[in-house]
Amino acid sequence: NNGAGERLAGEGDSDYLPAKAQLKYREFLRDFRREEEYIYRSLLRSAIGLKQYVVEVDIDHLMMWDAKLGTELLRRPGLHLPLFEKAAIEAAILTSLTDHEAVETERLQIQVTLTSSKQPITIREMLASTVAQVVTIPGIVIASSKVKAKGTEIFAQCASCQNVKKLPVRAGFAGAAMPRVCDRPRQPNEQPCPLDPYVILPEKCKYVDQQTWKLQESPEMVPTGEMPRSVMLTVDRRLVDRANPGDRVTVTGIMSILSQQGGRSEDKKVAIRTPYLQVLGVRHGFEARTADGESLSEFSQQEEEEFRELARDPKILDRLKMSISPAIFGSDDVKHALACLLFSGSRKELADGARLRGDVNVLLLGDPSVAKSQFLKFVEKAAPTCVYTSGKGSSAAGLTATVTQESGSRDFYLEGGAMVLADGGVVCIDEFDKMREQDRVAIHEAME
Repeated sequence: NNGAGERLAGEGDSDYLPAKAQLKYREFLRDFRREEEYIYRSLLRSAIGLKQYVVEVDIDHLMMWDAKLGTELLRRPGLHLPLFEKAAIEAAILTSLTDHEAVETERLQIQVTLTSSKQPITIREMLASTVAQVVTIPGIVIASSKVKAKGTEIFAQCASCQNVKKLPVRAGFAGAAMPRVCDRPRQPNEQPCPLDPYVILPEKCKYVDQQTWKLQESPEMVPTGEMPRSVMLTVDRRLVDRANPGDRVTVTGIMSILSQQGGRSEDKKVAIRTPYLQVLGVRHGFEARTADGESLSEFSQQEEEEFRELARDPKILDRLKMSISPAIFGSDDVKHALACLLFSGSRKELADGARLRGDVNVLLLGDPSVAKSQFLKFVEKAAPTCVYTSGKGSSAAGLTATVTQESGSRDFYLEGGAMVLADGGVVCIDEFDKMREQDRVAIHEAME
């Protein structure tokens, strides 16, 4: 509970009382601009006009505006975000986008989501030192649960003396603890209430939508010979259903910890906690970067000029053919086909609405030791999005989608397989002839 007198930063720092921090956030939303354009004023206007009450704030913009405030937000996000959301409502009222009456009658709330373009960390780098801090993680959403209602304000009433009590609710997966004893002051000689007297009053409570996602490392980030790791995410309010299984996203959130729910008494280790992420912002797609941290999806002027020069070269196909698996001699027609596969055809949409696929599919047949698997391995390394799998151990479910049951709530959800994760990229299937017939049919349906 951050009262008006509680400091948000160090004791000697008078700048960050909650009221002062809220004022600074309000000034930032109203006055931040780039090249004469007030970015967040226009975002607030469109959010209220379209009744999509979400404002996406770039942390880098806040750092440019006030580095101290930005650092404090990253350090203690749970304390600062409610202030930021109140400041967004105040900024909307001051810029005449709405008024006090509308805020009261509609219970208007603007959700502030955070994004960052800084170098993200991987799921493997989520260590104890990052707990309760804001982290940015890229990955593929492999599962999403159905939307549930999470209570943000819970009221409980004593069944014996009708005393109503408001219970504090923590964010994320954490819930509210129901008190076991009624704490109403007693009159002399009054009988105490029995144990566990409280019942929840559903009509008085406030709720928000909440959903659970599972985020997995993208295949190109997994070290050789390792299994891809995954982490649970919790998203709420208007971030719900922002991404579907198979989508590549960059997630900004608070790294939190959850106590393990063991079945047997010896499994319930008090000190061991499982990490999960309370999502503050979702951005679709993520940038591929080199080992030096340079972006592979943004090109300099010089690189673009080199690409145009290549496109004008009449022998471009021969040059591409020579660049594919240069260690393997010959097989020119195979290299030709793989170059076409990597660049893909173009999708066509006819006037009557029919669509022609632009995908190029290649089937390599041949004797043992003619470098079939070597070509597959090269394509896996060269393609930006690629999943490599062997046909012998693959099932229809592993290639397309699996129905999984969540351990805690016993709910069923879909978990994407290899073809879902490689959507928009390449799937390499080795030992295709060893697959069972019914599994092969599943691939053909997914290719359609």
